[in-house]
Amino acid sequence: MSNRTKVIVGGVAVGLILLIWVPWWVTFLIVIGIPAAAYLTLDRSQRRRLRRATRRQINR
Repeated sequence: MSNRTKVIVGGVAVGLILLIWVPWWVTFLIVIGIPAAAYLTLDRSQRRRLRRATRRQINR
């Protein structure tokens, strides 16, 4: 199993546990909030590089 697959499986497991233990809206805030906070911590050049790499992968 690749590292990316392990991360995805772990994320799904954590998401399911959160859905069971906390209300759905708290889970939603965590799922949306963590990536948004991580993106906002990047400086301008890192955001530009991330957008460029994402576009390149989409336009394969």
